[in-house]
Amino acid sequence: MIICPRLRFPLAFLSRWTLSPATTSTAAHKSTRCPLLYTATTHRHLTMASKASVEDTKRLTAPFGSWMSPITADVVAGAEKRLGGTAVDGSGRLIWLESRPTEAGRAVLVKAPEKPGDEPIDITPKDFAVRTLAQEYGGGAFSISGDTLVFSNYKDQRLCKQSISSGASALPVPLTPDYGGPLVCYADGVFDGRFDRFLCVREDRRESSQSPTTTIVAVNLAHNNVKEPKLLIGGNDFYAFPRMDPSGERIAWIEWSHPNMPWDRSALWVGYISESGEVEKKICIAGGDPKLVESPTEPKWSPDGDLYFITDRGNGFWNLHKWIESKNEVVAIYPMKAEFARPLWVFGMNSYEFIQSSEQKSLVVCSYRQNGRSYLGIIDPVQSSLTHVDIPFTDLSNMALGSNCLYIEGASAVHPTSIAKVTLGDDKSKLVDFNIVWSSSPDSAKYKSYISLPELIEFPTGVPGQQAYAYFYPPFNPNYQASDEKPPLLLKSHGGPTSETRGILNLSIQYWTSRGWAFVDVNYGGSTGYGREYRERLIGQWGVVDINDCCSCAKYLVDSGKADRDRLCITGGSAGGYTTLAALAFRETFKAGASLYGVADLNLLRAETHKFESRYLDNLIGDESNYFERSPINHVDKFSCPIILFQGLEDKVVPPDQARKIYHALKEKGLPVALVEYEGEQHGFRKAENIKFTLEQQMVFFARLVGHFNVADEITPIKIDNFD
Repeated sequence: MIICPRLRFPLAFLSRWTLSPATTSTAAHKSTRCPLLYTATTHRHLTMASKASVEDTKRLTAPFGSWMSPITADVVAGAEKRLGGTAVDGSGRLIWLESRPTEAGRAVLVKAPEKPGDEPIDITPKDFAVRTLAQEYGGGAFSISGDTLVFSNYKDQRLCKQSISSGASALPVPLTPDYGGPLVCYADGVFDGRFDRFLCVREDRRESSQSPTTTIVAVNLAHNNVKEPKLLIGGNDFYAFPRMDPSGERIAWIEWSHPNMPWDRSALWVGYISESGEVEKKICIAGGDPKLVESPTEPKWSPDGDLYFITDRGNGFWNLHKWIESKNEVVAIYPMKAEFARPLWVFGMNSYEFIQSSEQKSLVVCSYRQNGRSYLGIIDPVQSSLTHVDIPFTDLSNMALGSNCLYIEGASAVHPTSIAKVTLGDDKSKLVDFNIVWSSSPDSAKYKSYISLPELIEFPTGVPGQQAYAYFYPPFNPNYQASDEKPPLLLKSHGGPTSETRGILNLSIQYWTSRGWAFVDVNYGGSTGYGREYRERLIGQWGVVDINDCCSCAKYLVDSGKADRDRLCITGGSAGGYTTLAALAFRETFKAGASLYGVADLNLLRAETHKFESRYLDNLIGDESNYFERSPINHVDKFSCPIILFQGLEDKVVPPDQARKIYHALKEKGLPVALVEYEGEQHGFRKAENIKFTLEQQMVFFARLVGHFNVADEITPIKIDNFD
């Protein structure tokens, strides 16, 4: 039996399922419910019909789910470039980090062209990749000062130094020792010009890969003298955001300890640097009062040496604050019920910058999130006022300060994740110019006429008077219409679970809607973006609130006439994969599901996952008995519908045993089930061929098992146990 090197299933099944209606018997499918794939002939007929419908300005009537779309899985996989951060070099040129699915997910630093119209320049040499594995999720993998770049090299996790002006021809030189493998990771670094060193978070796995030691260290920038980094701050479980003041005399940082996650409780500290470069006196600025629950994040020193940061004390929303050093007091700059920060899943987030107006007035430019969308704001700390600046993006994340401009990472319902150059007027209150300089999917404009726009919906949960939120995407294709039927619905449960889905242009969603599926992306209780009270709905209730809200959302859409009750499917990755499996085990709302690197056994997750999330479940699950009761693997008898599973074999967050255990249990029970394992993939798929395969196999799996329609694309399905 031949096994595909990147997929763990027999290749024989691929050829077996290249079938046509004319040659396939009903017995071969074992069920009259099973729709047959379109043959190449049918495919050509549909394509011709699509063109004719455009020419005749008439829509072809075809069942939901069977529509032809130019947004193919190849298009989606190629458009999955990820943005890993931005910075500006000493000459004012933008630098960004992009991961490329077509290069097996390799992350490359790219410099903007000097002249408009010229091609961007790769900085990272071909034998290198820029990515840190700190806390597994990484982030903050590079930092720039003038012409000097320091980055984490993916293969060995060593810090390297490189000259930007020389481009990829300048060979990076290591700054940290070679430990014989990726045993020590670095992230979230800043330059310390006073002592010619680089300060960053270090995660040391030399003694234990399961429980590495996290500290803040100083790395010597003299590349001809590689030695062990110097320990500056340690003793707690986790650290982030080491930030130096302009004089080099004070350092601020965030720290937290088990069992908390950084959005539960954390603390902001300031340390004073001695003449020898040691951190001497330390002061806890926020998070030290046991009676005051808060989670400070993103500390930053202003050009004048004042410390700003974001915390959720008081009103329960992450708002901007300032430390008054002379009084050791913290004051809110502009309190409002909006989120000015995001949960600390990755290092290196940057939600605000300091700017000056033409009148030399010191201002703060920031992004904030309210009622399901982001805004760009200008805060005057002295006047305690906020001015909203209207820009095309409705979703904002990081920003970088350029020469008389801002570079903002953002998106909208019609813009995929992009970087925009934003120029403000002299008084910094109005937009003068907005120009997109990088796009994760530059070809997405080709499919503008096929785009389904999201609708932010508010739906009732199972708790009387309580609401939750989601983005609903109706099926849409300019060439098709359906007959008198309701569309199938795919509900997505986001990962985290302390995270948020956003209503932006995502071609993987449009892949479904342009084929006639309704799609809904749920921000169940426990999601971020709506304040601490909403975030804490999941405390002790993971596996209850998230499931209830997803089922309530599906019911709401069925009752609203927007989805077919008998064709409700659910999908999710990581924590969303757990919600998927739990919803299928403990509820009867959905007819089929797809779990991507999802959790089946909570006790196994607690025992095997990485340090960052090793105590996450303490707050999410609560009582010990809940670990058993809420684990889908312990309730296989309650499953009653088909499931397909996808898993990376190098996943350290949710190890492969999770998918294998639930697969074997469901197979033994006799339910239709399939498992796809990818070699070389970790937590989340980065390779284009695997992104494509996952999307197509979900589509054909749902179509064959519950769809009652033919898939227009030529997709060869894998074998489904207990069905084929």
